[in-house]
Amino acid sequence: SGAEESRQKPSGAGHHEGAMENEYKYEDYKKTAEWLLSLTEHRPQIAVICGSGLGGLANKVTQLQAFDYSEIPNFPQSTVPGHEGRLVFGYLNDKCCVIMQGRFHMYEGYALSKVAFPVRVFQLMNVHTLIVTNAAGGLNPEYEVGDIMLIRDHINLAGLSGQNPLRGPNDRRFGERFPPMSDAYDRILREKAHGIWKKMDQQRPLHEGTYVMVGGPSFETIAECRFLQKIGADAVGMSTVPEVIVARHCGLRVFGFSLITNKSILDYETHETANHEEVLMAGQEAAKKLEEFVCILVKNIHPPSEKTF
Repeated sequence: SGAEESRQKPSGAGHHEGAMENEYKYEDYKKTAEWLLSLTEHRPQIAVICGSGLGGLANKVTQLQAFDYSEIPNFPQSTVPGHEGRLVFGYLNDKCCVIMQGRFHMYEGYALSKVAFPVRVFQLMNVHTLIVTNAAGGLNPEYEVGDIMLIRDHINLAGLSGQNPLRGPNDRRFGERFPPMSDAYDRILREKAHGIWKKMDQQRPLHEGTYVMVGGPSFETIAECRFLQKIGADAVGMSTVPEVIVARHCGLRVFGFSLITNKSILDYETHETANHEEVLMAGQEAAKKLEEFVCILVKNIHPPSEKTF
């Protein structure tokens, strides 16, 4: 029924003509940042966005202070299983961090500016580095379930067709009109990550590749997977890119990785299908090594002005 449909729509989800453009003003971001800073003594320098099933990292936090998204002014709500919907402040390996347990997606009905809303809030809180994580399907035949791929580059399919979180008037207080994306994922942090992985003595290699974002929520067809593979993608998912674009626009350093939670289906003879449950299960199994990996990495992240990195 129409009443039921309206109940199921996330609040503030855009369904009108201008929905793709940013409904927020600078003052909205500022209000949220000031509200959070007034209620916590933590002053995070690193922000982490946790993908499907990866929110367990927050359990490693000491001096923890958490806010439900529902209580934070202007924050959207997360409606997907595996996304808890909490903003967690505290310390990971003696580094002050803010962790998003659950993110927002275009397929939930949100405008991309809303999907990436927290990133500008973090920037106004003086965060200097953003770590993005996601669960992704493996397109590269060398990738196995449970592998980790550092994101070296991305293909923004939604953006190529006009859906970009920066669409609409540009606010120069955050960044320039035409931000470059060729250096979106920090090379130095990637090199550091490879060194950490070697010391962790893992059986599987740490991959580095290209992530492609599709709109979702339906998983890809076989023809679409073959197409994505041909255009150079190693892993496919339904998130991350909007947050990265907004982070780079406002000057944050970005490090990202995908947990390969399923192998994309490329063969018409198979009877397998992708499902969200297997994504969450793979996340649980890989959680321990992922949490250790991020904790060590965070310890080695210094402000960009420091020459120790």
